[in-house]
Amino acid sequence: MSSIKIKKFEDEGDWILARRTKITSTKLKNIYSVKGKGEKKGFYELIAERLALPRPEGENKLQRGHDLESEAIELANKELKKTFIHDLTFWQRKDNESIAVTPDAYLEDLTEAIEVKCLSSADHIKAVILKKYPDEYKYQVYQYFIVNDDLRILHFVMYDPSLSVRSYIRFEIKRQDIEEEISKFKKYEEEKLRQVNDIVNQLSF
Repeated sequence: MSSIKIKKFEDEGDWILARRTKITSTKLKNIYSVKGKGEKKGFYELIAERLALPRPEGENKLQRGHDLESEAIELANKELKKTFIHDLTFWQRKDNESIAVTPDAYLEDLTEAIEVKCLSSADHIKAVILKKYPDEYKYQVYQYFIVNDDLRILHFVMYDPSLSVRSYIRFEIKRQDIEEEISKFKKYEEEKLRQVNDIVNQLSF
């Protein structure tokens, strides 16, 4: 008796849908991980495929993030019972305008801000399971505090409405918990900018 079940398709779209939530030969390499190294992205993709609606083919990720940003901020307003300003704003340090950040939303007194990420469903689910925002954005988090000395809290919001559960999550980062990193990277930026200015001055004469 054969160990396999065979399905044939005339439509490629049906074939694509059939592959969702399954470990195929092309997915195995994205799932296999060495013990103790943590799960690879393919593992979270399998979970996401079972919890999320398929996204349109050819979707522009940047445009999707922009479209969903307002919804995410509104959810944060409701959760925190505060009114965050959501406009096109650019923050610069007064003592060094080359050190800057673009906040997604902020309180009028500048003590709290929001950074929104509308990532892939796999990345979103990974953050839910690990209970932490993605490491690749830690420098962006630091920059908020480096630029704005008055900032006390950054709300790192992740939003994926295609998910049937936990489509909105928020991580609260407090200045007091990352003071060492803020100081370290502020000094690093200042030194790099000095080096840039020196080279520009040398090449200008």
